[in-house]
Amino acid sequence: MSKEELIEELKKIVGSEYVQTSQEDLYAYSYDATPGHTYLPDVVVSPGTTEEVSRIMKLANANRVPVYTRGSGTNLSAGTAPLKGGIVLLMLRFNKIIDVDLENLIAEVEAGVIVQDINDHIAQYGLIYPPDPGTVKTASLGGTIAENSGGLRGLKYGITKNYVQGLEVVLANGDVLHTGGKNVKDVSGYDMTKLFTGSEGTLGIVTKALLKLVPAPQAQKSMVAIFDTIEDAGRAVSGIIAAKIIPATLEILDNATIRTVEDFMHVGLPTDADAILLIEVDGHPVIVEDDAKKVMEVLEENNAREVTLARDPAHKEQLWTARRMALPCLAKLRPTTFVEDATVPRSKIPAFLNIIKKAAKEHNVTIGTFGHAGDGNMHPTIVCDLRDEDETKRVRAAMDDIFRGAVSLGGTLSGEHGIGLGKLPWMELQHGKEGMEAMRSIKRALDPNLILNPGKLLGEC
Repeated sequence: MSKEELIEELKKIVGSEYVQTSQEDLYAYSYDATPGHTYLPDVVVSPGTTEEVSRIMKLANANRVPVYTRGSGTNLSAGTAPLKGGIVLLMLRFNKIIDVDLENLIAEVEAGVIVQDINDHIAQYGLIYPPDPGTVKTASLGGTIAENSGGLRGLKYGITKNYVQGLEVVLANGDVLHTGGKNVKDVSGYDMTKLFTGSEGTLGIVTKALLKLVPAPQAQKSMVAIFDTIEDAGRAVSGIIAAKIIPATLEILDNATIRTVEDFMHVGLPTDADAILLIEVDGHPVIVEDDAKKVMEVLEENNAREVTLARDPAHKEQLWTARRMALPCLAKLRPTTFVEDATVPRSKIPAFLNIIKKAAKEHNVTIGTFGHAGDGNMHPTIVCDLRDEDETKRVRAAMDDIFRGAVSLGGTLSGEHGIGLGKLPWMELQHGKEGMEAMRSIKRALDPNLILNPGKLLGEC
């Protein structure tokens, strides 16, 4: 089938107004939030129903046309970049919150709904959907399921896979599969819901999800702690967990990030500090009060130079400004920003941060690091200019040191951003040949013509 014939068939399925073919439109969907990966698709299609997705996949599968599913395009691993052309399947018309089941605390939500809109909708019931990636106000649900996104609350509340109870998925051949359900327990066969969650669009296309909801915490307390050494900050993180306190959020900023945020925002950060920790505990008011006191004691025992407890909501907002502005401020330094998310055991955070520092120095690149200290998920953020070939080579070499360092410490290439194309070169380092072949065999079983997000996560299958 020629490209022109394919486009005409797609128009018959969804209507001409939902098929985009102009060069301007194709370019707009040729990249995502990951620098250095731009690939022009042949066509952009916006289905509005599961039946339309099924018909599109039957057409694509019969003609072996690559399909790249896309929501808001906020991912940071080139997960939605159309590497081999073909169809970009834009899911933003799937924008309905279908139902909120208050007896079972389950929401039925379409894949194109923005994550923040889910929480805005269920707030009236005193509920939250905990996964909160940094792009929570723009990321679509389907994309966060595909990437198994985390966020600041991951330490206490878990990540996306912990809240997806069921899925409607369109397979590569157009079959529609329903996994999971509203049951609290279900051990009847393989856990297909977990298989598709985090599969990065390589196994099927999520159209709807059943999401577990939890009661919103009654109270919160936030604090910031300043440290003269990264090692003391790391020991404080381990000390908090050892004290059997699990904060809702436990974040770290290194000196490079502190200095950059202060230069741009002037929020009073101590630019001579080696690290700061930002912590929030939540839950029942009595427990929160007790946990906050214990956390402050642990911080002081581990040589915190200063610990400041938020006095009121306005002061809390001021304290968290530094964390929220870390990435935007770092991104202002240079034209290109790589935000990575290698993850290590909590006890290895100081060692990993020193690996990052060493990589920056040896390769003469600028790296600011911040992240989720409570779960070991660091965000070494490299700012550079991809137009400078020499600098780009040095950036790639620094990345290699960082990822190899994470794996050597018992860590992983990604805690929440996914693999996509960005981290593909290091997958075998972590999983070995046997692990890669096991995953590729699953891919070939569900997508024998290899049309779903080809070239991503597992490379060539």
